[in-house]
Amino acid sequence: MIIESPQPYKANYITFDFAREKWQLNQYWELRTKIFCQEQQIFSESDKDEIDDKALPIIAECSYGGQLDQVVGVVRIDEREPGIWWGSRLGVAEQYRQMSRFNTFGLFNTSHPVHPFTMNLGGALIYKAVSTALAFGCQEFYAYVQEQNVNFFSRMHWKSLGTEDLFGRTHHFMRCELDFYAPSQPSIFQLNIRKAA
Repeated sequence: MIIESPQPYKANYITFDFAREKWQLNQYWELRTKIFCQEQQIFSESDKDEIDDKALPIIAECSYGGQLDQVVGVVRIDEREPGIWWGSRLGVAEQYRQMSRFNTFGLFNTSHPVHPFTMNLGGALIYKAVSTALAFGCQEFYAYVQEQNVNFFSRMHWKSLGTEDLFGRTHHFMRCELDFYAPSQPSIFQLNIRKAA
């Protein structure tokens, strides 16, 4: 008799928030290390840099039994000049990369999802990043995007402005088309709670 192993549990209710508790921060760093150091081998032991000192760490997290317990997606945003924001270190845990049709909390201003940002967790994290920056007065939003991800970002309403070699790989310098995003009311609420804690 052949007994197949069960598929790993995958939650379909995803909360988008900011890493602030110790377990969230630990998993945020662990997932970044796994993606950018171990899988992609862009960095050796750590992908941390000076941007992390001022960046907002955004996470996608899932729950088990009603309790949030696992960070499955990451991105960071920072304001480098007044009104000029950047996003970087976008990544999703391997078992969640093909996920679509998920329920969300902390992402949109209403209960109605905005297409195409629920196509996958990466798209949703992009929406959370840009909409958070817009809530803080963002006028322009940029990112360096690896070449294999340019088409994906284009579907998320980004435009390539040219290419550069970074970390030994071709990256596209991309600008977000902000008209397709809305300032995030959930992000303001979540960050106000963070300040009050």
